[in-house]
Amino acid sequence: MRNQKMYEADDKMISIIRDNYNILQSLGAFGINLGFGDKTVREACEAEHVDTYTFLTVVNFTINGYRDYDDADRLSIPTLLHYLKASHEYFLDFELPYIRKELEGALDENDNLARLIMRLYDEYAHSIKSHMKYEEKTVFPYVETLLKNQPADNYDIETFSKHHGQIDQKLKELKNIIIKYLPSDGLRNNQLSAALYNIYNCEEWLAQHASVEDDIFIPVIRRLESRVKQTDVSFRISCMLNKNAENPESLSEREKDVVVSLVQGMTNKEIAEHLCISINTVITHRRNIARKLQIHSPAGLTIYAIVNDLVDISSVKL
Repeated sequence: MRNQKMYEADDKMISIIRDNYNILQSLGAFGINLGFGDKTVREACEAEHVDTYTFLTVVNFTINGYRDYDDADRLSIPTLLHYLKASHEYFLDFELPYIRKELEGALDENDNLARLIMRLYDEYAHSIKSHMKYEEKTVFPYVETLLKNQPADNYDIETFSKHHGQIDQKLKELKNIIIKYLPSDGLRNNQLSAALYNIYNCEEWLAQHASVEDDIFIPVIRRLESRVKQTDVSFRISCMLNKNAENPESLSEREKDVVVSLVQGMTNKEIAEHLCISINTVITHRRNIARKLQIHSPAGLTIYAIVNDLVDISSVKL
């Protein structure tokens, strides 16, 4: 449940932390270190050369979803850039490796199913890293050129907005597979539960980070871009509603044949020849499988096939 209090510059910084401990990481991302005593928000921000209005805008948004900041032109883009860059550094250099280490401690390294879980996590980590590195190499430098009043002809924030889709699909998949398919007992169960708890927190943090980019960063950059390029660019976000099938794991026999073929490493063409169907039919089956199972990765399909006795784990090439 959200804390509906709106924090202001004269509030004590310690009161925000006491009410909302989950913003501790945000403090570090802004460059505000602990040990600020009884300073107000304004005093703590000014001591670290952080724009107070921007800090409060992000904090009130992440705590209460408050979007109606009264003066977008007061937001400090350099402060936002610092916050986003530092958040990436925290997530890539600390959060992802920490969760991986927890999973390694909770899983039996000699268990082939556990190895597939780790492979799925590594696929997720790679996708997140690629997404964030794209922002660091393309988006942030573009914004820095706008701040210098140097418009770019080959890029705009609309391109980023379209690129900025969901990047946590593999995390949801990993979480669901661990809950539904991975057996454990005793101490390992406690370790796995702790790792899973952190995965949930990771998912929540990632969603929050994406919302700050979508609802604060992108609109502000649109305004900057409009001023620099002297163009009116509307802010549009398409909301995709993903509806699960009523029985997401009910595969037809032919779809099961396709899953087994995929696990065996066959291409679409090879599957078509093996099952005596067209390539288009193979593609349709694969779409239906992904929709029903909400599993999109080879490692995820392999785990599904093993636990549902479609293939023997000894026959799977790991």
